[in-house]
Amino acid sequence: MDTMQAMRSIPLLVIEGPTATGKTGAAIRAARAADGEIVSSDSMQIYRHLAVGTAKPTEAERSSARFHMIDCVEPDEPYTVADFQRDARAAIVDIWQRGKLPILCGGTGLYIRALLQHFDFPPTEPAPREQIRARLEADLAEEGSAALHRRLAEADPASATRIAIADSKRIIRALEVFELTGKGISAQRRVDAMPEVQYNPVKYMLSRPREALYAGINDRVEQMISAGWLDEVRWIQARGYDPALQSLQAIGYRHLLAWLGTLGEGPTSRPLRDVVEEIKRDTRRFAKRQLTWFRRDAEAIWREWSDEEGLRAVTKEVCLSARRLREHRGCRI
Repeated sequence: MDTMQAMRSIPLLVIEGPTATGKTGAAIRAARAADGEIVSSDSMQIYRHLAVGTAKPTEAERSSARFHMIDCVEPDEPYTVADFQRDARAAIVDIWQRGKLPILCGGTGLYIRALLQHFDFPPTEPAPREQIRARLEADLAEEGSAALHRRLAEADPASATRIAIADSKRIIRALEVFELTGKGISAQRRVDAMPEVQYNPVKYMLSRPREALYAGINDRVEQMISAGWLDEVRWIQARGYDPALQSLQAIGYRHLLAWLGTLGEGPTSRPLRDVVEEIKRDTRRFAKRQLTWFRRDAEAIWREWSDEEGLRAVTKEVCLSARRLREHRGCRI
C-alpha cells in the first residue's frame, strides 16, 4: 500500500454529543486504553484564555492524554470552520503517522461534519473579495454583460450554461469565486470525489435522559462559577477585548460581560444569581439544539447513560472500540 492509498483510510474514533455528557472523560480513557491522542472539536476551546467557561480539560486531564486543537488562537483572532478543517486534518494525520490512534471529541457538530464529510472551502483569498468585485463591476460597466459572460464561459463553462447573459449579478459572483479559488462556483459545495484524506470512523454519540442532562448542566454551571469563571471574565474585560468578538459570544461569557458592564462602570445592580440562572437556561437550550443536530447522524452509535454506573459502562464500550479500531485497522503508514 503506497502512502497516498494508506492516507485514505485513517482509523478515527469519534465521541460526539451535547454538553455535560461525559465526552472528555470517555475520550481520555479511550486514549489511555488504545495509545491515542485527542483532537478537540469544540469551537470555543480553540481560544486561549477562555478556560473555565468552555470546560477545557484541566491540567490533570491534559497530563493523562495529549490534546490537540485547544488554545490555538487569541480571542480577537478570527477562526473559521475551514480553519478547523485544515488544522484538525493535519493533527489527525500527524497522530496517525506517529503510530497512535486519533480520537475526535467535542460537541460542535458543524466542525465534525465539515471534517468527516470533506466540505470544500475556498483557500485563503489572494486579494480581498471587495477588490475583485469592484474590478469586475468596473469591467461590467465598460465591457457589458455579454463580454463578462464570454469570460465566464471560458473559465467555468458549467456555470455559464446555467446563468443568463443578462444576469450580471450572478455572472460577477461566479467570476469572483473562480478568481478566488480557481474552481467553478458549484465546486464550492461538498466534495463528492475522493479527497486526499479519508477516515474509517467509529462514532459514538453520548447522551443522557433529558432531566439528568439538564441537572448535569445546572451542576456544571455552578462548578464553573465556583472555579472562578467570573474572575476569568474580569481578566478578559480588563484587557480590553471587544465583547462583540465571536469568541465572547459563547454562552456565559456574553452574560457575565454584560453583567459587569462593557464601559468599565462595574457590576449593575442586578443580582449575579439571576445571571447564573440565565446561563443555565441558555445552556440547556443549547444542549437541546445539539441533540437535534446529532440525531441526524445515522452512523453514530447512540449511548445514553443516567448514572455513574451507566457512564462507566458506556466508557468501557468506547475503550473497547478504541482498542479494536487500533488493532484491526492499523495506525501506521
